[in-house]
Amino acid sequence: MNISGDNSSNLVAIAKKTRLAALKLSVSSTEAKNQALEAIAQALESAKDQILQANVADCQTAAAEGIAKPLYKRLQLDEYKLKDAIAGVRDVGKLADPVGAVQINRELDTGLILKRITCPLGVLGVIFEARPEAAIQIAALAIKSGNGVILKGGKEAIRSCEAIVKAIKQGLSATAVNPDVVQLLTTREETLELLKLDKYVDLIIPRGSNSFVRFVQENTRIPVLGHADGICHLYIDKAADFKKAITITVDAKTHYPAACNAIETLLIHAEIAQDFLPKIAEALQTQNVELRGDERSRKIIPSLPLATETDWETEYSDLILAIKIVDSLEEAIAHINDYGSKHTDAIITENAKAAETFLALVNSAGVYHNCSTRFADGFRYGFGAEVGISTQQVPPRGPVGLEGLVTYKYQLTGDGHIAANYTGANAKSFTHKDLA
Repeated sequence: MNISGDNSSNLVAIAKKTRLAALKLSVSSTEAKNQALEAIAQALESAKDQILQANVADCQTAAAEGIAKPLYKRLQLDEYKLKDAIAGVRDVGKLADPVGAVQINRELDTGLILKRITCPLGVLGVIFEARPEAAIQIAALAIKSGNGVILKGGKEAIRSCEAIVKAIKQGLSATAVNPDVVQLLTTREETLELLKLDKYVDLIIPRGSNSFVRFVQENTRIPVLGHADGICHLYIDKAADFKKAITITVDAKTHYPAACNAIETLLIHAEIAQDFLPKIAEALQTQNVELRGDERSRKIIPSLPLATETDWETEYSDLILAIKIVDSLEEAIAHINDYGSKHTDAIITENAKAAETFLALVNSAGVYHNCSTRFADGFRYGFGAEVGISTQQVPPRGPVGLEGLVTYKYQLTGDGHIAANYTGANAKSFTHKDLA
């Protein structure tokens, strides 16, 4: 489907269909939603060969067009990634239903009962670059949380996304859940039109580069959930265990450097820098990591290229790491809060007080002690999957799973109660009694 000029009515029609299907889904039973998820998992397994073949074609085209290496890594979908994504669908099915939870059950007066109950957001618009397995994760979370979803993958992943969504819809067609709850857009023009559909879309979730997320945030009136940067830090405290520090640093940088939870800056306390820096540099360079250091680092290892102000502000998404020596825990925290993106930052230390201070004062969605930043992931948190990672100050923060895709409504039930009886000289009093 292509949209040009004033021909946006096609997308409006799709959005209306998605909203109607989502309305029905919002009152579906947990059993019906879980059956739909299992049907999706089975359909994806049956379509494995077609999905992987489509991804090979996407990768070949992207390589021919000179796609950036980090984006190419995200685009690649092998049988192991696909297997993990399908396992994630089933994991979402095992999670508690987030819809219909009673958060408040309160008697305001005799016979006047207030309840606050969780409910779906409505329709999600999720725009993502590369990483086709995101379509699987997002569709599963949307269905379990009772939401419709309009997916827009990057042009580099078009064949992969089409094969995935085709399988999802085939799976849903044999269940009580209308396949219209999941839609796929394929052109840039559709992205621009999607951002205008504030009447039909309740939340936009962009997943991609800094510039891409900023573009989305600046071109829609629909609420946006997402993060623009993944500038993560690892601070090696003076009380760090060197063995732990080296193992964790190598994992946080090299396990999957294209991921937004990989570290981009390594901070080292000055008291241990003379001993630690050569050791970690050797370990990282063995893994082909390009190191850049500040002036103090270069006094220890003169061969290091000089890190500039730009390096502290850069998400490399590659085997590149900037190193800075700091004089104190406080200086490390200040650097992170100044240059970080509020994604995930970690401290390596055996000093419990230093760890406590770091965890309390670093203003990020994820703050870790003695472990890799690579754990910042919805699947690893036990969410089954994630629709994205939010670095905003208000909830939801960090990896966003089911709980971030529901809102709530207040239900008030009375028996002829009127507000006038609770004002004036003979005003009735509220009981405000919480019920079991």
